[in-house]
Amino acid sequence: MLAEEVSEKASTGSRQRWWRGAAIYQIYPRSFADTDGNGIGDLKGITAKLDYIASLGVDAIWLSPFFTSPMRDFGYDVANYCAVDPVFGSLNDFDALVARSHALGLKLIIDQVYSHSSDQHGWFQESRSSRSNAKADWYVWADAKPDGSPPTNWQAVFGGPAWTWDGRRGQYYLHNFLPEQPDLNLHNKAVQDALLDVARFWLDRGVDGFRIDAINFAMHDPELRDNPPAPSGGKRTRPFDFQLHVHNQSHPDIVKFLERLRAVTDSYDNRFTLAEVGGDHALSEMHAFTEGDKRLNSAYGFDFLYAEKLTPEIVSRAMKDWPESTGWPAWAFENHDAPRAVSRWVDDQNREAFARMKMLLLCALRGSIIIYQGEELGLPQVDVPFDQLKDPEAIANWPHTLSRDGARTPMPWEADAVNLGFSSGTPWLPLGREHGALAVDRQEQDGNSMLAFARNCVALRKANPVLRTGRLELVEAGSQCLVFDRSDGRSKFRCSFNLSSEATPFRSAGKCLLATGDCTNETLGAYAAVIEELS
Repeated sequence: MLAEEVSEKASTGSRQRWWRGAAIYQIYPRSFADTDGNGIGDLKGITAKLDYIASLGVDAIWLSPFFTSPMRDFGYDVANYCAVDPVFGSLNDFDALVARSHALGLKLIIDQVYSHSSDQHGWFQESRSSRSNAKADWYVWADAKPDGSPPTNWQAVFGGPAWTWDGRRGQYYLHNFLPEQPDLNLHNKAVQDALLDVARFWLDRGVDGFRIDAINFAMHDPELRDNPPAPSGGKRTRPFDFQLHVHNQSHPDIVKFLERLRAVTDSYDNRFTLAEVGGDHALSEMHAFTEGDKRLNSAYGFDFLYAEKLTPEIVSRAMKDWPESTGWPAWAFENHDAPRAVSRWVDDQNREAFARMKMLLLCALRGSIIIYQGEELGLPQVDVPFDQLKDPEAIANWPHTLSRDGARTPMPWEADAVNLGFSSGTPWLPLGREHGALAVDRQEQDGNSMLAFARNCVALRKANPVLRTGRLELVEAGSQCLVFDRSDGRSKFRCSFNLSSEATPFRSAGKCLLATGDCTNETLGAYAAVIEELS
């Protein structure tokens, strides 16, 4: 079967760098599988579903945070970097997850949140206690202006000023996100040392790499200069959108810390580092963060995650932004921070065709790829009512967002089971009304399902090194069609995609390897795609 093919063409070097061209499956632990009936997914639930993940043919899994946290931002506010939050289980559960993943041939990547912690972290509790304690400079503190106002005009991503007054110290502290997420002072080498010790803790437990959250927020301008206003125009739903973010983030010394982190990961065998980078200067920062052999292995941004429409021009531009002379890119069409792509990019009538085309496109791109849980099922966004929202960003910016909650709803495992097989208790977020028909068990019984097609897409990529690491040459990027060739000196594939709802003429160029429909047609139908091997 195609899903079981294993390429014998891979070079020794590419086997050593397993991440180069890898397919990574992202798991949002709260919503994946619950084994204790509290309505929240847990590590044991993930372990129980690893056979399913392995059956997709992916190379690795990435776990969103499961660390001790008050959950104001659902794990991205870490109160203990080296402990598992009881809602998810224990360190023993994590160790069992690592062991089972490795037994199935899956690498395991975890999140690391280095730009900020929870205000409940012991480091911050000590730092705020006085101006003279041992960790007084572990966070970003500053005096008020003479009129008592915050030190700068910086605004937080989730709304409001990026500074909060603390009466114990008689100073403001910086938080680029929630007030409960104070920014660590990574200009301080002692803070860097502590975070590198955190990395070693998890590497010693067997993790295969890290996805580094919001790393371009990790250092601020020590001179505390105000941000300039953003040019007029564009969508503005938050005070954050009114500024150019040149002083509260993106400090040039971030790369020095990344070099220290890379030195740590390189002291272990075959580990992987992936940066998440968003914002106004994402591309230049991703290139800087992945430059050479002493910084991070890869980076991904929000080229597609926040795009209102998927067009040939957007895809072609993203590919051109990562020529072979730059670092190694990673791509995601969906994740826990963005609405489901099939709800952003297509109408309901064409949703299934689009989901297939999108999956084949993702698996044809040069770089590493990330598949978000449920994307292989073609899940649409869930409309979570305001009174059931949990996401602080969605609540603060209602109704100007589709909300992250709508992409974080429970994974549908069994169409006819209680809570779609996710939990025996009340799920922490409502279930998707349309998700039952798309549940795993339903699709497992259908050889023509979206799930079956997704497996074939991943298998095609895995069986052909040219799709993972070969060159990409654009052939066409018009109003409807995107066509590019992938080649590596041994093989050459032509990848053709109709990104519109109207059929378009198509002339076969070679042997059909995989298509969303009939390879023999002389047209590409609405949202159709085909990959061919050229002679």
